[in-house]
Amino acid sequence: MYSSAYIWAKILGHMESRLTPQVVSTWFDDTEILELSDTKLVLYSPSSFRKEIILTRCLGYIRDAMQELFHSNVEISVLDETEIDVYRTHEHKANFIEFNPQFTFDTFVVGSSNTYAHAAALYVSNNPASKYNPLFIYGSSGLGKTHLLYAIASAIHKNHPDYNIVYIKGDQFTNELIAAIQEGRSNEFHNKYRSADLFLVDDIQFIAGKTSTQEEFFHTFNVLYESHHQIVLTSDRPPNEILRLEDRLRTRFEWGLIADIQPPDYETRMAIIKNKSISLGLDLPDEVCDYIAENITSNVRQIEGTVKKILAYHDLTGMELNVQNVSRAIKDMFKGKAETLPTPPLIISEVCRFYNLEEQTIRSTQKNKNTAEARQVAMYLIRKMTNLSLPDIGKEFSRDHSTVIHSISKIESAIPNAESGIADNIREITANINSKL
Repeated sequence: MYSSAYIWAKILGHMESRLTPQVVSTWFDDTEILELSDTKLVLYSPSSFRKEIILTRCLGYIRDAMQELFHSNVEISVLDETEIDVYRTHEHKANFIEFNPQFTFDTFVVGSSNTYAHAAALYVSNNPASKYNPLFIYGSSGLGKTHLLYAIASAIHKNHPDYNIVYIKGDQFTNELIAAIQEGRSNEFHNKYRSADLFLVDDIQFIAGKTSTQEEFFHTFNVLYESHHQIVLTSDRPPNEILRLEDRLRTRFEWGLIADIQPPDYETRMAIIKNKSISLGLDLPDEVCDYIAENITSNVRQIEGTVKKILAYHDLTGMELNVQNVSRAIKDMFKGKAETLPTPPLIISEVCRFYNLEEQTIRSTQKNKNTAEARQVAMYLIRKMTNLSLPDIGKEFSRDHSTVIHSISKIESAIPNAESGIADNIREITANINSKL
């Protein structure tokens, strides 16, 4: 399930590796996706000349990219300026979602830890925008929030095939908004999201603190809500714990129904293990399932990953499926809580996401205020959350240890100053990092 902007960026990157960035820029710099579904890709290129070049010389490269990147064979069409109005008047609304057949209500294992969220999602899928709008699902990473989003989308698509279903991640919403503003496509951006019959947003917490993004999301939310269109949001925490989220958004997120998902209990873990092993064609003895359920307890994603690893060992080495062999195969999957530390790349990635920077920028020599603050915060958090020495932290940024000491001291001095906002920023980034562990 990807946004059209993400897919188009991946296609262009794929083509650049076969053509050249200059050639791709020449013919595609003003091309965009109008519609994307399981069977169709509609592109828009304002110039009729460029349209002909794309049709005669580049379709093969686009097909290869779709096949290699997304295992998808689609019918590709290209429209120019003379055709766009007719298309927008007569074509069905675009569906910006890819359905993963593995993520449905039938494959979601229900237990005491997720009964409420599952029931709410099922109700919304059968009665969109009738009662629980918005539906806000929260819980730690890997517990099934995205699975429920997919399941809602799949069920509503089946019952209402004409619905315009739009899916986006919180940080992607920000990135698309920035691109739309830079390229003068704000109206198109508005139309894409405000025309949704079902609007799904994963990891909504990532819009917090971004003024323009929150402003845009506020208006998008209002348009959809007032039009009686269903909104479903997920987050790693409830609305009242999302730091730097505007109050007007927080109250709107609380208008409908808030449902949490907790880590699965033993019985649910056993059911997940058995279901996953059966779906993979793996016959796990009960004592092996029990061993996994007792030792892999944090989230569904880790449990499923463990079963996949056992399958790989079994297929590649032919090992007998008993507790002794399985314990050796998956011993690295269950470390103690004290051993679960974030890596420097994870910390840097979350700092970059928060400050909306590329990782190469934060590691560069740029010294503007935003970049410098992000770099100092990253150094501070690596020192606080890992066991790396000062010289090792410096190596992550091609700096010496004295620069690291200066950066850490500067952040420590700024934290007590409420006006700096540094303390809130660090709390937000730390929560994002912990949600990924």
